[in-house]
Amino acid sequence: MSSKYKNFVKYQDLFIELIRKDIKIKYRNSVLGIFWSMLNPLLMMIVLTVIFSNVFQQHIEHFPVYVLTGRLIYQFFSESTNFAMDSINNNGQLIRKVYVPKYLFPISRICSSFITTFISLIPLALVMAVTGVGFHWTNILVIIPLVCLLIISIGVGLLLSTITVFFRDIKHLYSIVLTVVMYMTPIFYPISIIPEQYKIIFEFNPLFGIVDIFRSVVIQGEVPMIWTVAITSIYSLLIFGVGLLMFYKKQDKFIYYL
Repeated sequence: MSSKYKNFVKYQDLFIELIRKDIKIKYRNSVLGIFWSMLNPLLMMIVLTVIFSNVFQQHIEHFPVYVLTGRLIYQFFSESTNFAMDSINNNGQLIRKVYVPKYLFPISRICSSFITTFISLIPLALVMAVTGVGFHWTNILVIIPLVCLLIISIGVGLLLSTITVFFRDIKHLYSIVLTVVMYMTPIFYPISIIPEQYKIIFEFNPLFGIVDIFRSVVIQGEVPMIWTVAITSIYSLLIFGVGLLMFYKKQDKFIYYL
């Protein structure tokens, strides 16, 4: 483990440069640039609020903030894992020419999305202020669900980037998986409408617990239950471990398929 850490430190400048490159490319031809990171979730919140407010607003307090928090979590997961999926194939020419730790490519894509997600917290704070959601000291605890989200996304990203090298059609299949994840994540509907016998299935969704913790510290201003945080953290580390193990087992074969 120490040798792997030293190897990462050795290439940390490259890692930082990859993150900068990803952010620049993402907004290269955009007039508003990085402001889209704030505008995009706001526009989606408005659309979802207009469509679903009449159906669910009576059951959900502070509905716009409820929608926006769920949307921010899902948007980061969807965007970051999609970016990571093609990271090895897109850098195949560099990988064939020189030695570079291959995990830098998917992880840098995820970290660049994580940075823009942090920027998206600015419009969340604005919407909270406008809609009368109180600010509490517990709001700083958003770092807990966000770190869990980052760990899960890295695990899924490593897994997807590995599979994509050998099976390119995974991209089409994953778009269906993301649709399922979106509807199994309570973005615009209350958790209470999920039938009790099906709730355990929804809880297997890696975003389910993260969204719940995120909302508890942002909207309710509560300290999340230790048990919920523990379960979510263990689940995050498990997914991360599976993705990392798969990546390390297959990375030496990447060169034959790039």
